[in-house]
Amino acid sequence: MIRTLGIDPGSQKTGWAVIDHQGQRLIWVASGVIRLGSGPFPERMATLGLALREILVSHQPTQMAIEEVFLAKDPQSALKLGHARGVAMFIGAEAQLPVFEYAARRVKQVVVGQGQADKRQMQTMVKLLLGLSQSLPEDAADAAGVAICHAHSSSGLAGTGSTTSQSHRRRSQVGRWRLKDDAS
Repeated sequence: MIRTLGIDPGSQKTGWAVIDHQGQRLIWVASGVIRLGSGPFPERMATLGLALREILVSHQPTQMAIEEVFLAKDPQSALKLGHARGVAMFIGAEAQLPVFEYAARRVKQVVVGQGQADKRQMQTMVKLLLGLSQSLPEDAADAAGVAICHAHSSSGLAGTGSTTSQSHRRRSQVGRWRLKDDAS
């Protein structure tokens, strides 16, 4: 059984979901939304990092799947989303998890069957695919969708294509650099 942490990054709230999967079998483990509020941006990113570390400790995923940045109308929003993705990817790499990236359109295609699916359709299909009694909140459902997309893509059920970032398949080499001080 493989355990995947799915992440739907955001600068004010980030959805997360942990699922176990083996072949076509999907099991919901946990999910939620990290609410970052509207305080200073660096503090929100620190809160995101700390919350993700707690999730990693609590649920022990073996890999991470994260939604890629989409083109936004507002460049500032896209930059902030990129920062949140960077924090999440750093936390995954720091924990030596392989990190996989998926385009939102690809996630919707795999989970719902069409790349233009809306939030409600994602919630409904995630609920059905994971056998849940009620729908997850939007951001948690999107994160579960990313994890489901990875589960299907990694098992060959959704085709391979270019859904994973080849550069993130290798284990992190965290801790292999050294800062030289003046005395060295």
